[in-house]
Amino acid sequence: MRQSIKNRETTAALYPRLSRDDNVDGDSNSIQSQKKLLTKAAKDKGYTNLITFVDDGVSGVTMDRPGFNEMMTELKKGYIGAVFVKDLSRLGRNYIEVGRLTEEFFPENDIRLVAISDGVDTDEGENDLNPIRNLFNEWYARDISKKRRIANKVKGNSGEPLSLPPYGYLKDPDNPKRWIIDPEAAIVVQRIYETYLNGLGVHQIAVALTADKIPNPMHHWQGKGLDRGGLKGNRGTAYWNNSTVSKILSLQEYTGDIVNFKTYSKSFKNKKRIENAEENRAVFTDVHEPVIEREIWQRVQAKRASKSRSKNTGEGEKNMFSGLLRCATCGHNLNYHFNQQNHDIKYFNCSNYNSGRGDCTATHYIRLDFLEKVVLGEIRRLTKFAGQYEDDFVKAVVGHSKRMLEQDTQRMKKELDTLLARDKELDRLFERMYEDNVNGKVEDDRYAKMTKRYEEEQGGIVVRVKSLKAELVQEGGQLMTTESFISAVRKYTRAKKLTPYMISELIDHIDVYHAEKVDGVKTQRLVIHYNCVGAIEIPKHDKIPLTAVKMDTRKGVAVSYSPSQIAI
Repeated sequence: MRQSIKNRETTAALYPRLSRDDNVDGDSNSIQSQKKLLTKAAKDKGYTNLITFVDDGVSGVTMDRPGFNEMMTELKKGYIGAVFVKDLSRLGRNYIEVGRLTEEFFPENDIRLVAISDGVDTDEGENDLNPIRNLFNEWYARDISKKRRIANKVKGNSGEPLSLPPYGYLKDPDNPKRWIIDPEAAIVVQRIYETYLNGLGVHQIAVALTADKIPNPMHHWQGKGLDRGGLKGNRGTAYWNNSTVSKILSLQEYTGDIVNFKTYSKSFKNKKRIENAEENRAVFTDVHEPVIEREIWQRVQAKRASKSRSKNTGEGEKNMFSGLLRCATCGHNLNYHFNQQNHDIKYFNCSNYNSGRGDCTATHYIRLDFLEKVVLGEIRRLTKFAGQYEDDFVKAVVGHSKRMLEQDTQRMKKELDTLLARDKELDRLFERMYEDNVNGKVEDDRYAKMTKRYEEEQGGIVVRVKSLKAELVQEGGQLMTTESFISAVRKYTRAKKLTPYMISELIDHIDVYHAEKVDGVKTQRLVIHYNCVGAIEIPKHDKIPLTAVKMDTRKGVAVSYSPSQIAI
């Protein structure tokens, strides 16, 4: 409420501020202590109308503080005649911004400034030490920030978690450096992962959790008496945002790992957090009990990373094969459609063919009902192979997985060696170009063009080398997931229909060939690449009958499928 201008001479603003850094000084810097000190000083100087603006727990490095902003708004209205602070560092630890206040804003608006501990009172004349004090206040903040960064680096590289435990975990009361599972929240996290693999999207999961009145993470923590930062929201305790669900689906910490240095700030003055590159993070595996099995987390990440998003039919139905089908000719994903004349006919075709406007030479059209029968038949054959010939199945899976990994590893190592050799060659070319330019053998324009081209090529090499190194690390742990694939196959021995979870658990992708005539019969070839093991050929046994699917297309032409036509 605006005060009368007539009361300006008796109206003063009291501004106590406390940040985390100030706690080291003990109770003398507490908000209550500052209020008492400022109130006494203001009254001693004849001010009877006192207005208090507070910032508790806010750093002085930033000038964007709620209490400070409110005070500045009121000061600009002109009815406050003085500002009382404990010392100049309470106004801020930004040398330039505090200097503007004390040297320009306060004098121009005839506002008296009293900084008690620093002996500053502008009514008693200018203090030549103020600029130096402001500079030292900023240096103090810089020094504290530097020490904290060093301490965090030491802690982070030793495996101590630098962040608070995510939703699903709590700090161990016996050891705050260790996380333990929060049973109530862990069940919700597991539900989110399971329903996502079962085909629900992030928005659908958020809607379902809200409908079931499950407290969101912020209100879950509040219910346990935990003070966590972040927006509280005003849509109720059970409202779930899409972003909350998406973040839960991305956290590697649920596998039992500690991931430090995920973000960083550019300077102590800029509090904005910037995502850190993966190679700059410190990861410590299997530190605490997992909420989500690592294999499940990896499948979720693979699904989320897929460039193709699941498309809907006209009825809003979501298809479980979207993002899994690849064109066997050009490698592009197949898009999901329904027939405009008959919406019951749903199909996929090559996104790169695109009615003749792409690079692919054929549509690679495949009907959904045909695809479902083929895939279900092949999964049944796989489970029968696992059940009837267990030893042969395990040997085939492990052997195939090992061979595939060895081939991929050799390919990546060869590419890595080639890139590193080219990188060294470019360094030599740079030196030679520089010498030729200095000696006048190469003109400046030519030199500039060539060096720019070399720099661009080297930049691409750096990116690809990082990617290859990360892939090689990931490949090293793939054999361990073979056992989980074998266990997954055995779960579906009696499967009678396909489910999104079954597809995501067993299948990595499917190569789709364009239907063509083989011995006078129009035949569609499919190659199923299973998770961890790739495309395995199931031996011909009497107890494992071949999958035979025949279906009439919308043009009345019969299309058949036979595993014997698969070329691996």
